[in-house]
Amino acid sequence: MTLSQEQLNFFDTFGYLLVRQLFSPAETEKIIEGFEWSIQNCGGGKNHDGTSRTMFGGPIDHMPEMCAILDHPSILGLIGGVLGEDFNYGGGDGNYYSGDTGWHPDGSWGQLFAAKTAFYLDPLTRDTGALRLIPGSHRSDHFVRQEQIDVNNSLELFGISPTEFPGSIVVETNPGDIVIFNHDLYHASFGGGTRRRMFTMNCTRQAKTPEDLEMAHRYFSVHSPGGYNVKTGAGVFSSTVMIDTAEENRMIHLRQPIEIHDELFPHLARDVVGDAM
Repeated sequence: MTLSQEQLNFFDTFGYLLVRQLFSPAETEKIIEGFEWSIQNCGGGKNHDGTSRTMFGGPIDHMPEMCAILDHPSILGLIGGVLGEDFNYGGGDGNYYSGDTGWHPDGSWGQLFAAKTAFYLDPLTRDTGALRLIPGSHRSDHFVRQEQIDVNNSLELFGISPTEFPGSIVVETNPGDIVIFNHDLYHASFGGGTRRRMFTMNCTRQAKTPEDLEMAHRYFSVHSPGGYNVKTGAGVFSSTVMIDTAEENRMIHLRQPIEIHDELFPHLARDVVGDAM
């Protein structure tokens, strides 16, 4: 797919883009099967009891079929349209969510540097945990950022529940729909059940200037296995499958994250860990 100028304008202005049925029903079924295998076998899903969130890293990293999401023409068109065709893949998280997730951004870069692509694997409405956004809140001149408002404290501040914060919207989705949003955008979820399935891919633009490289180092110093002091045996990724099954067109999105992560955390580099295991 190729994003239209209208879609690019929308993303720039409001900080997100919803694409209905980016994946066919058959593709979506395979993705759900791959997610379930991954969280059950690699992510602690077998122990999920609904009392808290179960999360694991690199939800597309553990199976060749899931790794291939990064090769899918529609995903390349969507993320590449937003961040540039040579974007960096920086992992993600897979979840069985339970309960509410309060308002927060994933970053405060002050520019379009990183974006999250979210896959919701169950039908979600405003009453069952659908994604909520504050359009435009990725911009430094938005009133939430200008006034440094604690949106989660809106009841005490304004007498308005965080679920009804002025200017917020609910993005109701069905499996196969994809949402991509700027890391700086405020988002939340309320009213979800005890096993809400979703996973993400976090990507950044390719660093090509000294300023971009500095941001990339800051990003991967936090948003990576090394940032969490986790030894995966695969360096910046959660499984060696992602690298071992990669052809050159995928390596375009992997090479710079590998280099930066190994520079930041040489003791966690794949070769170093592999030799010690």
